[in-house]
Amino acid sequence: MAPFSLGHNRDDPESNRIIIMLINLVLYEWFLWFYDGIIFQQAGTIRPMFQRLLLILVGLYVTGSTGWVLWSARVRDQDNAVSLLNVACDPTRELWRDINARFTEHMQRERGETVAIRQSHGGSSSQAQAVVDGLDADVATLALWGDTNAIHKAGLIEDGWENHLPNRSLPFVSTIVFVVRKGNPKGIRDWPDLVRPEVKVITPNPKTSGNGKWSLLAAFGSVLLRGGSEAEAEQYLEKLFAGVPVLDLSARNATITFSQKKIGDVHLTWENEAYLEVAEANGGLEIVRPPLSILAEPHVAVITANARRKGTFAAAEAYMRFTYSPKAQDLIAKHHYRPTNPEAWERHKDEFGALEMFPVARLTPGKTAPGDVWAELNRRFFSEGALFDAIFTRLHGGGKPR
Repeated sequence: MAPFSLGHNRDDPESNRIIIMLINLVLYEWFLWFYDGIIFQQAGTIRPMFQRLLLILVGLYVTGSTGWVLWSARVRDQDNAVSLLNVACDPTRELWRDINARFTEHMQRERGETVAIRQSHGGSSSQAQAVVDGLDADVATLALWGDTNAIHKAGLIEDGWENHLPNRSLPFVSTIVFVVRKGNPKGIRDWPDLVRPEVKVITPNPKTSGNGKWSLLAAFGSVLLRGGSEAEAEQYLEKLFAGVPVLDLSARNATITFSQKKIGDVHLTWENEAYLEVAEANGGLEIVRPPLSILAEPHVAVITANARRKGTFAAAEAYMRFTYSPKAQDLIAKHHYRPTNPEAWERHKDEFGALEMFPVARLTPGKTAPGDVWAELNRRFFSEGALFDAIFTRLHGGGKPR
């Protein structure tokens, strides 16, 4: 006979266990009353040995049923460990794998809580759209302010999200560098070298990839911020994309195209991805840092609507705040992202090569607020029919990049 059960309340399993134990005790008392009032009134019809046996069986039942409830509740508690989904941009796989391991250890050690973290990786803009379309993620760690804000505009991230976490919700920053073949046979040192006729460039699609957007903006700024006109910067972009043989959907796919398929002479990529790419090439590739590049800011945020509905907000908030801890900041530097904590940066700054990084707002004179800056950048470069689409159409006819 199975013990009486109210079922398991995920949010308060301890209350369930207490209630079920009390019900079992009430049942036991009721049985004793029934036994005394009915059985013993019919003394002589039941032998004392049988009476004792019946009492023992009832005691075993109550003890066993209570133990079963405690054990099953414990098992259910383990099965209902907090599960988080981190929707991330493509080249951060290795970083989040290590941070996740440290964070889950931290939560178990410091709070006695079991947290399981799943990852989803892809092109930043594609990932943002997946969340807007219903992907039930708890946190977003994407490549661009605009991608995170797109989730906010869909009503899934609270107002003021950028200032909810330290350093404008930036536990780290990065930049765009070049990866070239061993010995740098094409002599690529700076942005003007990329538009020489014999140079083939690998960069992901700026319509779908954060890497692609940052690379395009860095290239545009390399002309504009050195005294060139906007018309000259646009002409430079057209020459640059004329030398791009394939537009992959994401940063990691572009890495595979360049390093494994050996297509192209130079790869425009995140600084951290460049280190990983070179390490895995076993001497076949090199990093080149142009004198000037862009300050890439990949914000992080809790997807508050999803997390509150799922009851995971506290764990998701702790997860994002953990990225600012000394251990996490050191892991960030280990994976060649630039930590934003001043003490961590002092510990690791000599590990990064010197280059000047300009903020993206320098490409939108008169606009400084992130919403205004990215609205202008999207309007000019990335929206349907904007500059990138116009360049692609001129180079490839009526088709559009996907």
